[in-house]
Amino acid sequence: MIGLLTVECFIYESHSLKEKRSLLKKIIQRLRQHHNLAVSELNYHDLWQRAELGIVSISKDKVIVEQELQKAVKFISSFVELEVTRADIEWL
Repeated sequence: MIGLLTVECFIYESHSLKEKRSLLKKIIQRLRQHHNLAVSELNYHDLWQRAELGIVSISKDKVIVEQELQKAVKFISSFVELEVTRADIEWL
């Protein structure tokens, strides 16, 4: 089972693209290292207060994939610099 999580964020503490990229880099690295997920920035590359991340998890069990993706949403939400405005899971 393949789960694709799309997370859209509003970044309050960002005042430039450089600050946005710094925060996203930290989030993406930690998701990859600690949660073993594939992560990429999908949209809003030129906007300094918005971001959309695509996160993928694969397992033979749908429940495990959903748990991992929910952990990712919780982890991203733990950053006080941003607010998760949308989080959708698609099954492939």
